[in-house]
Amino acid sequence: MYKKVKFGELEDGREVFQYTLTNRNGVTASFLDLGGIWSSMLVPDANGRLDDVVLGYDTIEACLVNGGHLGEIVGRNANRIGRAEFTLNGVTYKLAANNGPNNLHSGPDFYRDRIWDTELSEGEGESSITFSLISPDGDQGYPGNARISVVYTLTDENELKIRYHMICDRDTVANMTNHSYFNLGVHGSGTILNHVLTLMADSYTPVRDSASIPTGEKADVTGTPMDFRQGKAIGLDIDADFQQLQYTGGYDPNFVINQNAVTDDTTAGLYRAAVVVSS
Repeated sequence: MYKKVKFGELEDGREVFQYTLTNRNGVTASFLDLGGIWSSMLVPDANGRLDDVVLGYDTIEACLVNGGHLGEIVGRNANRIGRAEFTLNGVTYKLAANNGPNNLHSGPDFYRDRIWDTELSEGEGESSITFSLISPDGDQGYPGNARISVVYTLTDENELKIRYHMICDRDTVANMTNHSYFNLGVHGSGTILNHVLTLMADSYTPVRDSASIPTGEKADVTGTPMDFRQGKAIGLDIDADFQQLQYTGGYDPNFVINQNAVTDDTTAGLYRAAVVVSS
């Protein structure tokens, strides 16, 4: 089941709509056609009370100046590209430098500033919303005409699945993500530092400095604050005297997931990367 309501208007008069999927348990997931932003998700707590665990904004204006990129579809490349350039097939492509000398999340012409085409569908025990976008050759500095779609599916098992698909007529960069932030204690409950995180990562990618560009190495998490393999509160070591945490102001480096740690469904090639529990 789904509903569509007007969320607001852009300065040029174009309307932005919010779409809400609802499953048989009353769990809802809401999205904007602006940026394909995942704006909220109401889930039951231990007492069955529904409350929002996804951080988002109530106005279009806030979405467009969103420094944290809350809930956005990020592409063509998520994260940073050093010196705002990359070389592919012997050709160097220049990007905009929007994070010091580097490029962050393919901006400043972010996907979050665009209205995506929308399609809704219902299936057995699930409902889905598909956001689609044509990214032309040269868009954001990347080569090739790309057809991009992102599908959010809410199931009757209270799962929210995300599937990305891109077809391009040239070799290009394809490294997309969703940039949602979560507080399982719901809004107004304080920080997430008491959330217990188990992360199936044996290593991480160190960064050179506060610009957060990886060195290209993989570092063992053993004996460091980066080790979440046995599960621990996120805030336990976040202020430790550890250079990588000081560079990034917390847990910002990439973690390298051990795909063999826990396998959920070998036929589908799925594996569990992380588990988070709110006390």
